[in-house]
Amino acid sequence: MTDVASPPARIVLGLDGSVVAARAARWAAALARAIGAEVVAVHAVGLLSLIDGEVRPSDQVRDRLRALLADDWCAPLSGAAVAHQPVLEDGPAALVLLRVAEREGADLIVMGSRGIGAIDGVLLGSTSHYVAQLAPVPVVIVPPDR
Repeated sequence: MTDVASPPARIVLGLDGSVVAARAARWAAALARAIGAEVVAVHAVGLLSLIDGEVRPSDQVRDRLRALLADDWCAPLSGAAVAHQPVLEDGPAALVLLRVAEREGADLIVMGSRGIGAIDGVLLGSTSHYVAQLAPVPVVIVPPDR
């Protein structure tokens, strides 16, 4: 009998530049390194992604977001030598995460409990709540550091 190598696990990671998302990135990096998984690091360009109040993100804004995602927000993945791919897509964060997870054949979705649009006192943001309810794969929601 011949052993057939299975493809590496694939983790979809939601990133928005928040402190909690950075913690989720460190958590995902540690898991990916331990199990040899690949990470698809996703940022959704939506209302909360707009820089300087622009209504429709310009190419310059997209380039800045792409650089932030690849260079800053994915730093924990790079630092852990984890194979990863940064993805910038238009749309509401929850829908983008679910769409990318399906398209990429994700085995797991990792995200912070609250993002940059978080309201003080709310333990679980609307995006993490929505994704946890509708994801076809397990979801890890990383809490803030307390």
